[in-house]
Amino acid sequence: MKKKIEINFFCKSNKWSRRMKKIKQIVSKVVLNDKCGFRKNTYYFLNLIFVDEKKIKTINKTFRKKNISTDVLTFVNTIDNNQSKTEAYCDIFFSAEVIKRDSKKNLINFYDHLTHLIIHCFLHVNGYDHKINSEFLKMKSLEKKILNSFNIKDPYLYE
Repeated sequence: MKKKIEINFFCKSNKWSRRMKKIKQIVSKVVLNDKCGFRKNTYYFLNLIFVDEKKIKTINKTFRKKNISTDVLTFVNTIDNNQSKTEAYCDIFFSAEVIKRDSKKNLINFYDHLTHLIIHCFLHVNGYDHKINSEFLKMKSLEKKILNSFNIKDPYLYE
């Protein structure tokens, strides 16, 4: 069975509109990278939602009980159906203002930083997490390998 990935883009902020063409190109390249872990027996429905800082702060407060803005939020719901397939429904929210601020602070190209965040989110979609240190190190190592395949430097050097 061939893997199925449906991606929808929603631009909900004028901070993103001029960037959407480039973002779609980045997402297309990242999805094709086998290291992101997209499985053949899973149908993926990915909603990439590009919002402003105020909206992401509201979402973070509502769903994570954290009253702060953040760069990205990933929500995943998986359903196993009776046909030995899994369906993954994913909503991923990005904030341009926070991403831009972080990329400036760390002297990283905006699109390189966004690529890293997209990879990070797609790894979450595929079961990776970083709640404990060993998981964080595994996820971080994989992120660096994928970024290297796109000729993007190790983002963790700037921490």
